[in-house]
Amino acid sequence: MADKFTPLILDALTRAAAEPAGVPLFASKTAPGLFPASTAGKPAAKKAVDDGLLEILRTESRGKAQAEICIPSKAGIQFLLAEASPKQVLEDLVRILEERRTEVRELLANAARMAVGLERLAEVVGNVLPKVEQHQYRCPAPSTNGHRDSHPIPDEAPMAELLPMPQRATIAVMEPIDDLAEVILARLADWTASEPSARDCPLPDLFRSLSVRDEPPTIGQFHDCLRALHEQRGIYLHPWTGPLYALPEPQLALLVGHEVAFYASVRNA
Repeated sequence: MADKFTPLILDALTRAAAEPAGVPLFASKTAPGLFPASTAGKPAAKKAVDDGLLEILRTESRGKAQAEICIPSKAGIQFLLAEASPKQVLEDLVRILEERRTEVRELLANAARMAVGLERLAEVVGNVLPKVEQHQYRCPAPSTNGHRDSHPIPDEAPMAELLPMPQRATIAVMEPIDDLAEVILARLADWTASEPSARDCPLPDLFRSLSVRDEPPTIGQFHDCLRALHEQRGIYLHPWTGPLYALPEPQLALLVGHEVAFYASVRNA
């Protein structure tokens, strides 16, 4: 019987070894697991647990069902290395690593798009809010006949007194900065002159160099100006080439096309 279950157990141990946080013992319709919930998978899972090859970390509720979250034990790792080809184990782990790296890359790209969308939303709210505050609120007033007649609120009653509005200070209003592009170009030129062996300036360093201004730009203004300079062929935007999980200060990285830009340099340098 052990020979029959060995391939399923080895596959489960390989996938469990790649997930330090643990994996559900059984797969469901919506979530992956170490073993299929089938007539072959259930006894193989029981044998792996009974033999001490898998450790149950915790139990989680998945709807009406309970999921046992498992990791491989030391005995399980030794069993994996003894029964499987080390080369095959390494190839499987590398394949799983690449799948996770792709997932992380997609998550970071989605996060970058959301950050840009939030900056745009803040700009729209900042432009609309003053008009809303100036608008007069009208509501129906009770009449003596039991019905409600529509009467305008007097002009001297501002909307802010009738309906609580968010404080203006909490809205990231993005005012235009006319000379921001010139300052960015100057900062990049200074960087090139002071860092001859590293011509590409990291975007976090470039953004922090702008904080000394009387009116430092927001991240949204910073990104908008970089895009405009890039489209006008005033600067180069260089992509991050390392693993995305190692990207420092990802909120300052810039999504350009299908690449995550993390460095900038002037084109005429």
